[in-house]
Order: sequence, then C-alpha cells, then structure tokens
Amino acid sequence: MHRRLSIFTHKILTNPNCIPATTKVSSFSPRTNRLGLLRLLSYTPLNRRPADPEDPSNLIKEDGVSILSQMWIENFREPDRIVTNLTSYIRRFELWVLAYQKVCADDMGAYMPRSSIQRSALEDLLGLRNAVLDGRFRWGARLEFYIKSPKDKTDYESLSKRKIKAILTTTQPSPFQDKLVQEVLLMVLEPIYESRFSQKSFAFRPGRNAHTALRVIRRSFAGYLWYIKGDLSTVLDGMKVGLVINALIRDVRDKKVVDLIKTALVTPVVTSNDDGVVKKKKSRKYQKKRVLAEDEPKPDPYWLETFFGFAPEEAEKLPSWGHCGILSPLLANICLDELDRWMEGKIKEFYHPSKSDVIWNCPEGESEQGNTSWPEFVPTSGPDKTRKMDYIRYGGHILIGVRGPRADAATLRKQLIEFCDQKYMLKLDNESLPIEHITKGILFLDHVLCRRVVYPTLRYTATGGKIISEKGVGTLLSVTASLKQCIKQFRKLSFLKGDRDPDPQPCFRMFHATQAHTNAQMNKFLSTMVEWYRYADNRKKVVNFCAYILRGSLAKLYAAKYKLRSRAKVYKIGDRNLSRPLKEKKGQSPEYHNLLRMGLVESIDGLQYTRMSLVPETDYTPFPSNWRPEHEKALLEYIRLDDPKTLEEQRRCIMDQGLVSPQDYISMLVWNYKRSAIPLDQFTFVKSGSSDIERDKQFLLGSNQDNLENRTTKEEEKGEGFCVSQL
Repeated sequence: MHRRLSIFTHKILTNPNCIPATTKVSSFSPRTNRLGLLRLLSYTPLNRRPADPEDPSNLIKEDGVSILSQMWIENFREPDRIVTNLTSYIRRFELWVLAYQKVCADDMGAYMPRSSIQRSALEDLLGLRNAVLDGRFRWGARLEFYIKSPKDKTDYESLSKRKIKAILTTTQPSPFQDKLVQEVLLMVLEPIYESRFSQKSFAFRPGRNAHTALRVIRRSFAGYLWYIKGDLSTVLDGMKVGLVINALIRDVRDKKVVDLIKTALVTPVVTSNDDGVVKKKKSRKYQKKRVLAEDEPKPDPYWLETFFGFAPEEAEKLPSWGHCGILSPLLANICLDELDRWMEGKIKEFYHPSKSDVIWNCPEGESEQGNTSWPEFVPTSGPDKTRKMDYIRYGGHILIGVRGPRADAATLRKQLIEFCDQKYMLKLDNESLPIEHITKGILFLDHVLCRRVVYPTLRYTATGGKIISEKGVGTLLSVTASLKQCIKQFRKLSFLKGDRDPDPQPCFRMFHATQAHTNAQMNKFLSTMVEWYRYADNRKKVVNFCAYILRGSLAKLYAAKYKLRSRAKVYKIGDRNLSRPLKEKKGQSPEYHNLLRMGLVESIDGLQYTRMSLVPETDYTPFPSNWRPEHEKALLEYIRLDDPKTLEEQRRCIMDQGLVSPQDYISMLVWNYKRSAIPLDQFTFVKSGSSDIERDKQFLLGSNQDNLENRTTKEEEKGEGFCVSQL
C-alpha cells in the first residue's frame, strides 16, 4: 500500500496530466490545485527515524548478571586457555550499568534498581565507557569527570582558586568514575583467575575467609612437627610494575585491559605532604551540626572502629596499588599465585612415604590420615616417619608444615628465600622465616597451634567379632584462641589496662548514647566475637572473657553517667546483664519509662553471654579434604551436567540397569498413542511386575495391533492389568 502511494505520487510530480478526469476540476484555481495536491501527498507514509545505536536504552539488551554468569561458566569450563577478547566484554553496556549499581550501593548505602537510574546518568555512563574504549580516560582526575556520584552536588566550575588548589594538592578519595572502571575490570578479570588460582590461598577470594584457613589447618596439619611461618606482607605494599604486568599477561593478552591496568599502576597518586610541620591551631567558629537526610545512612564510627580493630594481624593489611583500588587484592593474588604453584610442586617432590608410619603411608599420599571423624588426633609411630609437607597462604602470610627432620625444613627455607629473591626481588632471611616445633605453639590468625599428648580409649572389632577396648596414646592438634592477642586488641581499643590482671575501663565514647543503643552495640560486638572464635577449642573461655571486659566497661560507664559511684550499685539496679533501666539524673523525667508505658519503645536488651553456660560450644564439624566453595561446586556441577558425555553416560547406565528415564517414558507414551491409539500409563508396569520389564519395553518401543492379537492365553493372564488400563 505504501509503495503504491509513493509510486503514484512520483507519477503526479512528473506528469500532472495523469490524474483521472473525475479527479480534475477545471474550475479550480492553480492555488486550489496545489492545495489538493498537497492533501494528496499528505497521505504518503513518513519514514520513521531508525533507532540510535548510541542510545543507552537501546544498548541494554541483556541482564548484566547473566553475562557475568556465562563468563564464570566459560572460564571454569576451560581454565587453562589464554584470554584475548576481553575488550568485547568491556564494550557491553550492561556490565557498566551493573557496576554503577554496585558502586552506588557502596557509596550511598542503598541499592539502586535499574529503573531508578536517571537517563542523564546513563548518558554520562555511556560517555565514560566510550572514553575508556577510545583511550581518553585518565586515572585520578580531580576536576573534570565523565560521571559524578549521585550524592556529589559540587559545581566544580564555580569553585574558588583556593578550593581548586586544595583539591589538586591534598589527599582526596578515589573519584567515582575510577571506582566504576575498577569495578568493571574486577568483574571481567575475577572469573578468569578464580578458575586458575591454587586451592592453597584463602585471602581476598570469594567464598574463602580466615575460618576456612583455620578449618584446613585443623583438617590437614595434624601430623606435622616443624612449621615455617613467613611474612611476605611487604609484597602487599607494592611491587614493580613490570613484575605485575608479567604476571598478568600469562593468562590475559588483551592489550586494552593490560594498558588500562598499567596506566593505573604508573599514574602517581597525589597526597598531601606535611613534612612534619606542626600547624597552628586556629580558633574555629561555631558550626551548626549537619542534619542527615532520611535516606542517608547514619554513620556509627564507634562500631566500625571496634569491629575492624579486632582484625588479626594477617588480615589487617589490605593492598592498595596506585589507582587500582578494589582491583589491588586480585593483582596481589595473581602475583603470589606463582609462589603457590611453586610450593605445590615442592609438596609433590618432598613426599616420601614410610610403611612403618601410621599416616600417609601409601605411595599416592591421598588416602585419609587416621580417623576421619577425629582428624586432629594422630597415633604414635616409630622413629621412621613419612616425609611430607603442606602449605597454606592467607594474604601475605604463609604457613608450611613439615613432617620429617628439621634439616628438611631448613633446606626448604633456603630454597624459598632464593625463589622470593628471583621472582619478587624480596630479600628474606632466616629471622623472617623462623622454624618452630609444634610443642612451642605457632601463632597464626590469632589462634595458637599446639600439640597435646592424649590417652584415648580405642575400641575396635577383632577377628571373630569380639570388641576390644584398650588405652591408646597419640598427639592431638589443638587450635586455641590466643588470650594474649585478645587482651592486646582490647587494650588497643581502650577497653582495659594491664596485662596479668586486666581491669576494664569505662567506654566514654558511648557516653551520650542511650542505654538501649549502647547495649545493642555491645551485643553486636559480642556476636562478632562468638562467630570469630567459632572453631577455637577454648571458645567458651575466651568469649566469656570478652563478655566480662565489655560488661565491666559498660558498668563503669553507667556508674559515671548516672552517678552511681560503683559497679556493684549498677549491677544491683540494672541486673547482671544490665537489662533494667538505670536511674536518671535529678531534675529530669524518666523519658524511657514514659515511652515504655505508652508502648512506643521496646525493653532494653541485656548483654549476652554473661555466663559461660550461655556461650555455644566449639564447632567440630568435619571438613572435607577436597573442599570447594558453594559457588564453585555449583559451577562445576552445571558444567558436568551440561557436557554431552555426562548425558550419554547417564543414558548408558539407565539402559544397563533396565530402567527407563522419565523423558523416554513420556516420549514412548506419546508415540504409542499416535501409532496404535493406545493410552498407556504407569499402571501397566505396576501390574505386570519386574519380570516383564523387557516385554513392556519392547511393547513401548514397537507395538502394533497384530502383535496384541497374537498373544497367548498365558500372556493375557499375566497382562490382565494391562488390558484393564487399555480399555
């Protein structure tokens, strides 16, 4: 229709005489004819404007999470391939939108759905993506941005020279656009290297934490006598750019990504230089306190300081290299993965089994050691022991266990020093890699590894079915929380003073908070302590000590706040767990009682774990030897089920056992119904019995009416139930 109108219009324009006589009116003026022609032409269809390929709404064609899931699946399916096409993933605008949502959640404290993102923000985000792809993006920009944070309302064009100078010369937080680029690079690189990383590293990786490392130590380090504890945390402070890039290009050969990371490492970070000059304190005028908006997260610096202040020494340092930001821990693991691979080779080379040893006495070395339900117990053995070692790394800290003479541990230490010097240009000595015996206790992740001699009662069944009980002797690996480290952390947070007889100190930073809020904060802290010491043998003791310190600190605080003079009086009024409201100051109405009477507030929560019986027991759940995080298990299971070989093996197994899969059964029902007009169901197989499986299968595969009529009388009696279902 549209084409006919356009052809007709073309004929009219070229030859006006082609209009039929019924259409022409000779009495019309030329102007009227032109108007009529204009009306006629107005019916021609208008050409629609094609979709703009650079429109942000047209670029979002798929969900970003599904793209990332496909990347994880592809990399875990082929973990050894060299990746060369990462630019195609960086070009996907869906990943940039997902990165924007994640960075906004970290920056503003609230998740932003895709439908809530404004169009102007999407256009700015598209401009940032194009700048990264075209090579126009610069790290560490201070005044010119492609995109700003939603909460950044600063007008940089109208700033004074003094403020501009302060921005350019002082330490500033990482720009919002830098965080976006770092997030996109992390989403693209993390699935590539997570499929390649060693199972011996546990820091800065999804699904792995310090608890996982402690459980691996309890599971696999019970039989080792000598331990080498190393501190390589200077690597986390920074490495030469050439070493980082060489480690990166082993698996990633995309020039755009490598150049982007290299630029982030090379670009200097502007920091303020005070040079030790003490500035004079200026008298500041009174400033009105800023009122937080309703949707703005309420800061709680006391809780954050308390939580992060209790981090163990091995987890305190977080790498931050140049402008890489959240990409720095991944780069550190990429560099240290070479050490993990080297140690895995040394573990295989070092293994020499001994048949007279009670554990690890097989040539393969993969059999379970001793009792699997009690892996930390090792029975005594003769002087000839299996030579074996194991290795674990958490960030920049390593722990090596050696079963054998001390000379073997010394040889391994020498080789490790040479490897670190050649690969990382890191100068280590014997003091930085001490060799200690298990009887002295090894401190790792604020837990002490030690050995105790135990005499358990061993029961086993002898020949003839007789149960024999006898006293055994062996060693037990004990993983206990270090009370000394716990006191040190409390002293750092000003909760107590003294070492041998620690005395709680009042926590005056919570002086202006209400009793309910203060108790709730301390309960959070105690819950964190209970979870942190979950796998410690002395969990009850150390958590009870933490509860005693916090309870005493709060009692002294309340005694000073409400002028009750002593802790005993606070406990008398507020009870042992401080759950009862304490007396207010004179001249003030008991606001809490009024609100409680009106039902506007809840009762004050008392402190938890005030008695040792309330502290939960130690978690001794068995830890599998080939443990993997849940997300890796799901990925590997999906890849295995998606493999055609797995499906063929399942079909072959079903056929060998004489079974029929549900899919084949449904297809057989449909086929026989179409071919023979016989509706079959499971009643057939139920009544016919297991002896007639082959007969029923042959019938399902190829049945016709003639075969049914030629059945014998005996088969008809056996298939009585089948005939009923057929009718």
